[in-house]
Amino acid sequence: MIYYLLYLEWGLQDQIGAFNVFRYITFRTAMATLTALLVALLLGPWMIRRLQQFQIGQEIREEGPASHHSKQGTPTMGGLLIITAVVLPTILWADPSNRFTWIAIGSTVAFGGIGFIDDYLKVAKKHNLGLRARTKFGMQIGIALVIGIALHRLASAGVFTTQMIFPFFKNFTPDLGWFYLGVVVLVLVASSNAVNLTDGLDGLAIGSLLIAWTAFTVLVYAAGHAIVADYLGIFTVKGVAELTVFCGAVLGACLGFLWFNSHPAEIFMGDVGSMAMGGALGTVAILIKQELLLILVGGLFVLEALSVILQVGSFKLRGRRIFRMAPLHHHFELSGWSESKVVIRFWIMAIIFALLALATLKLR
Repeated sequence: MIYYLLYLEWGLQDQIGAFNVFRYITFRTAMATLTALLVALLLGPWMIRRLQQFQIGQEIREEGPASHHSKQGTPTMGGLLIITAVVLPTILWADPSNRFTWIAIGSTVAFGGIGFIDDYLKVAKKHNLGLRARTKFGMQIGIALVIGIALHRLASAGVFTTQMIFPFFKNFTPDLGWFYLGVVVLVLVASSNAVNLTDGLDGLAIGSLLIAWTAFTVLVYAAGHAIVADYLGIFTVKGVAELTVFCGAVLGACLGFLWFNSHPAEIFMGDVGSMAMGGALGTVAILIKQELLLILVGGLFVLEALSVILQVGSFKLRGRRIFRMAPLHHHFELSGWSESKVVIRFWIMAIIFALLALATLKLR
């Protein structure tokens, strides 16, 4: 809105040269980051009080680590704070005519909506079940299909492409056509649930997201800059550079939320936050044609999800568990690591995955 009014509508840059700075994506990204950080820091205490007032607290599983029982009743659904701190600064600083920005915002809000329903049912029923798995997956697939169809229509108009980009294989870019919908569904459902599974310790998910989004901010800027993209040998998507502003807002929101979610957490993001951020991460990866690189950038989320899949599969097939408890972070907790040690070491792993992903840009 600020960009639209000051630069596009009123054209103040023609009267005051200093307003030319608004045309630079780097400046607006920095401002979106700072605005999101301020929104999160200023609204955080108020939201914590409101959630406490409405008795919206986290229910802790009896079979979980004993140290978690003290967290019973900690305000949850803090993802509402994250979504607010992402959407408002993006609208303020991004170009409102950019369709990719609205797709990212829409995906964030839609997946957050599923998480909100899930959290609400948990709070209303006072247990950890929430939405049935079949219902949750159905809703996620439905949203993913809507996004996939929208992108296919953009591809038909020449604005987007349904080609798949394979790291290390520069000349192998098959056009999947309508089959690309399957890729969109797989990426969005997997990313939203993987982040959701990682959200189990104070600061673990939001800190890991902060690292992953930092890497994607670099990737988005590169994909939207024709010269940089050509130099790095990555796919250029016209107009996608504006998503850098969205990524900046996410970084600021994550940083602000971490202020309250660090150990001992004053608030949890809940499913409304983890699903929103997971869905947004998958959407941005799709929009910049880095669907496969998401596996490496979000390597920690992949490990957490795989630990659950392996644990469930092993128990059903062999009647035995592989880990002490899944997701993976609980296994290390029950192995004797303190919560802070698990979180920090997992952050280090997330940094390694992000650096490896960025390193592949020069190996194509």
